[in-house]
Amino acid sequence: MIITFCGHAQFRATEQCERELLTFPETHVGDSPAQMYLGGYGEFDSFVLRCCRKYRETHPQIKLVLVSPYLSDSYQRNHLCDSESRYDEILYPAIEDKPLRFAIVYRNQYMVQQADWVVTYVTHSWGGAYRTYRYALQKANRFLHSQRASCPSLSGFQKTDRAHRLCRFFS
Repeated sequence: MIITFCGHAQFRATEQCERELLTFPETHVGDSPAQMYLGGYGEFDSFVLRCCRKYRETHPQIKLVLVSPYLSDSYQRNHLCDSESRYDEILYPAIEDKPLRFAIVYRNQYMVQQADWVVTYVTHSWGGAYRTYRYALQKANRFLHSQRASCPSLSGFQKTDRAHRLCRFFS
């Protein structure tokens, strides 16, 4: 199983958000092996990495995978050298034929395409997180679940039979 995350760079983590985010893999992954595809940019990605590392403490079969948008030597030197200690794997999707200025967009689309679940944090209708959210919504075919929570705008999408089912577990 692959779970990916996307959210705005500006994010204020709360203990409630952490509890609710940690409940998600407990409910949907449990003791099964899973890969967490992470982007590695901004406060939301840092929050998700902390939560995934905490979850992995009791579920060692979880792998944390940084999906890198760039393959260049300078990017690896400047951004990936310290990432090796925080992630189990660093993955580069086959997007080298895409324009460099759109690398993050194509990387995010790759993450959505590969994922069984997509967890998003979107509070406004602009930016990369919103575009990725809209891309994931295009893959959705129906709502699965909805509940009120104190961490608004976190949503999860599940892919089933090549389609993503929308699951708003934090709305």
